[in-house]
Amino acid sequence: MDINTEARQEILDVVSGLSDEVLNKKVEEDRWSIMQVLEHLYLIEKAVTHSIADQIENGENKEVSKKPIEMSVDRSTKAKAPSFAQPSNEFITLNEMKEKLAASRADLTKLAESAEAKILEQRTYPHPAFGDLSLKQWIPFIGYHEKRHLKQIEEVKQELVR
Repeated sequence: MDINTEARQEILDVVSGLSDEVLNKKVEEDRWSIMQVLEHLYLIEKAVTHSIADQIENGENKEVSKKPIEMSVDRSTKAKAPSFAQPSNEFITLNEMKEKLAASRADLTKLAESAEAKILEQRTYPHPAFGDLSLKQWIPFIGYHEKRHLKQIEEVKQELVR
């Protein structure tokens, strides 16, 4: 969970001090606002936690090789967010989003800490880019995914506060 904690703190530090208006402002119509990126991170974490829980409960054991999930931070290859992780266009305050992010992180942490390590290694769930990932790798994937979007948030912030 270290990578997850580190990435989340970096994101919260970068958005700290920005007004809700700035956080919800789009630089371009076809690009996400900073708040939409945060909402996307929340939706992904919530969905991954649900998928891990479901596979712990109902999945089958499957041998899978370790994947280079740390490559997720590389933004040179664009990825389209799945429909369930597309953010809304609603105005959201930073306080509301922080509460959502804290709740999704608490759920993931509780699940990671309560799950049997052997089950996390033996069960898998498919990732769109990496193929089958062990549940054990899905947990730190969240942090790498957030680090990928941290760069996006920094780019948008730089354009907004010129």
